[in-house]
Amino acid sequence: MFKIEFNWPDECLRLSSPNVRPTQDHFIASFPQILINLPSEKPAYHDSYLTVSGISEGVYKDRGSKFHYFCYPVSSEEEIKTVLGSLRKTFFDASHHCFAWVLGKEGLTFRANDDGEPNHSAGDPILGQIRSHQLTNVLIVVVRYFGGTKLGVSGLIQAYKTSAAMAIEENEIVEEWVMVKLALQFPYPAMNAVMKVVKSQNLVIIAQEMNLDCNITLSVRQGLAEQVLEKLGEIEAVSIRID
Repeated sequence: MFKIEFNWPDECLRLSSPNVRPTQDHFIASFPQILINLPSEKPAYHDSYLTVSGISEGVYKDRGSKFHYFCYPVSSEEEIKTVLGSLRKTFFDASHHCFAWVLGKEGLTFRANDDGEPNHSAGDPILGQIRSHQLTNVLIVVVRYFGGTKLGVSGLIQAYKTSAAMAIEENEIVEEWVMVKLALQFPYPAMNAVMKVVKSQNLVIIAQEMNLDCNITLSVRQGLAEQVLEKLGEIEAVSIRID
């Protein structure tokens, strides 16, 4: 469980009513951005990350407006562009297509888009939900159909935040490994020794070509790559390239 202790300095106490001590609600109201960094859970290993297992979707309604929300696992910006393009074709008559996405193990590549809504009223609340669940390789899109009643900036923030939260809640959070590719080249007589390592380390073969000179591409968990390289390096005439 994540715990915050409130140790208020005297300066803060003097700003309050003499008979009222600041509470957690005061803290949240003053510093809402800190909530983005509160983890719901953490990856268990240094070479793993949290993402979603599949696609989730649904509809959130607020004062006549409909917010169609979608959550996708993604691995590249090209994939994200394809998904966004497809949704724009399907919901061509929608008022707004707001979204946020995060890529990479450390989540250093990201974007939030308000698509015409007031600045920071849509994309940032969506991104905040991705961050608060410590997810990466995730795209969340919220497609809005205006219902005739203006929600105001605070209402929009709440609506997009709620939609994103529901999109994550209705999905499944899973832990994935950071993988590296090893391209091996070796003469056919070394085949048995190479395959022995592949089997003992439970490695995944993603491509292979068996001739007098053999070529195999392996997918290896990043945290085990050094160990696998050491074992493969003990086999004579095996050349290895890390992709």
